[in-house]
Amino acid sequence: MTQAPETPTTDFVTIFDDTYDQPDCRAYFRMMDALGYRNQHHAVAAFHAGLDELMRLRGLARPRVFDFASSYGIVSLLMGWDVTLDAVFRRYRAPHFEAATPQEVMARDRDWLAGLRRDDASIRFSGLDVMPNAVAYAGTVGLFEAGFAEDLETAEPSAALAAELSTVDMIVECGSVAQLMPRALDRMLAACGPRKPWLMTSPIRGNERSTTDEVLRAHGLVQEVLPVSPFVHRRFENADEQARAIANARAAGHETDGVETTGHFHAQVLLARPESERTPPDTWRLPLSVPALPDAI
Repeated sequence: MTQAPETPTTDFVTIFDDTYDQPDCRAYFRMMDALGYRNQHHAVAAFHAGLDELMRLRGLARPRVFDFASSYGIVSLLMGWDVTLDAVFRRYRAPHFEAATPQEVMARDRDWLAGLRRDDASIRFSGLDVMPNAVAYAGTVGLFEAGFAEDLETAEPSAALAAELSTVDMIVECGSVAQLMPRALDRMLAACGPRKPWLMTSPIRGNERSTTDEVLRAHGLVQEVLPVSPFVHRRFENADEQARAIANARAAGHETDGVETTGHFHAQVLLARPESERTPPDTWRLPLSVPALPDAI
């Protein structure tokens, strides 16, 4: 899920709110497909490397991963099921999905996913989004063991959400959501247990927030940029969007030639974790590169 950042750049990215709360995922994944979304394809490989290290350090047999701003659960899907982003996109191009009811789509997806759960995936996934239908879909098809439709920017977490957060080992997010929106991040981390989860995100370059660093430090977490080359988030919708993105990336200190100038938002992987658990990432199985997906149709 991608939202515009706080002022002064509230129009940094184009918003596609009408796709985020449909009864099923078709419109959402078709929008991603048409606009050339690639963030999750690249980021999830790094998320896996970070999760492997977290499991090793903490001796976790069944880690609990919390999918923040989850939309229809695509990050959880790619982390825990034997499926690629390209396969997801191709699935919803099929003509037989055109006339299907939302109930039929969810039934088909539940059966499809049941046969794709990774043999080595012991991860417990839960998720949060402000869009109730998106969260309900992810729960219905089996992506989330617990899902929550709440807005932590405007309210404290419910008792049920707070209980879930208190046991979380890792929080993941792809796309930015204004770098986790500091109020939401603060409330989320406050509800977590005394041993704070690792936080792995893949924000659009230029969407970083100094206030995010402050919130993380207040909760005992240190953030760093992982040594993963910038990768495609999605194509720009128009020249104005590209100009805004280039200006924001440059303002944040990024070199944009050959990156945002190619016609795409680019993202990077950030990791926040306790100082005591800061093992060097160059010893992990971090992907130096991930094969590109075919261009969108």
